[in-house]
Amino acid sequence: MVTSMAPRFLSCWVFMPLLFFLQLRQAGTYTYVRIGNQRDVQVAPTAGIAMMGGGHDLDEAFRWLCNKARGGDFLILRAAGDDEYNGYVNGICRLNSVATLIIANREAAQNSAVADIVRNAEAIFIAGGDQARYVNFWQNTPVQDAINTHVASGKPIGGTSAGLAILGQYSYGALGDAPTEDDLASKDVLLNPYLARVTLVRDFLKLPGLENLITDSHFRTRDRMGRSLVFLARIMHEGWSAAPREIAIDETSAVLVEVDGKATVIGSGRGAYFIHPTEAPRTCRQNAPLTIEKVAVYHAPNKAHFDLRGWYGAGGNEYSLSVEGGALRSTQAGGGIY
Repeated sequence: MVTSMAPRFLSCWVFMPLLFFLQLRQAGTYTYVRIGNQRDVQVAPTAGIAMMGGGHDLDEAFRWLCNKARGGDFLILRAAGDDEYNGYVNGICRLNSVATLIIANREAAQNSAVADIVRNAEAIFIAGGDQARYVNFWQNTPVQDAINTHVASGKPIGGTSAGLAILGQYSYGALGDAPTEDDLASKDVLLNPYLARVTLVRDFLKLPGLENLITDSHFRTRDRMGRSLVFLARIMHEGWSAAPREIAIDETSAVLVEVDGKATVIGSGRGAYFIHPTEAPRTCRQNAPLTIEKVAVYHAPNKAHFDLRGWYGAGGNEYSLSVEGGALRSTQAGGGIY
């Protein structure tokens, strides 16, 4: 069965197994592309969070998320882009359906039909892109409510890159970034924690286990340690939390979190960093270099484990970082910050 078939899909339709169909619906500003069974299936998924650091997608992380869906309906959420994930996920997982829902502005996010699609999924994956679109388009809409209801009911969720950035209670919203601007660099924000581009958001999503947390992606590859310390210092200085935490994940790495808070690091990248300031910043203000001491860091490489509830790890190494006048200092041998 094909509903409102777009011309670019006609050539590939003949190669698809008969038990699958492709469905494209457009209602003003949202696009829904689905392969698999037209009808949703009722199964009992299990909770879990797949946090992916960006870069090359990890089959193992997607299989883990698919297994949590228990053969149900897998939904990719985007604010721009296309349905490229559909074929990839369908190729490595056994599911009732795989669909991409592109919610391109606030008008679409207010549509009850869009929220229903989100609510009916057994697993949700939020793709990369621009997290400012997610915040600007989805916050305070039925889509935000539907995602939070999804995780509150014990269903799994995942995200990569920008999709990872919005999973914690706190997020770097990138709201002040222009599409052509370079990556927000550690060297710039360490010298001015209140740089206009440092836009932080709180309480966008409410994932059990990720309370009091901020997340970051492409971490070591793009040298984001300094900006992460700025984010944490800002959260403390603004009075949002006296002791916030961060999970920062490198490219081609992922952190898979079970419902009990036990996490496993996978992938060929440089793993994940679990960061916890133990003291409030001494200097965190406009046009002044950051100063903060005794920031605890746990580096968890591939196959390491971390307990989010107890905040301790196994299989990695721990050290401490400080920032003095905008300059990073480490207790690691050789002074390495990673």
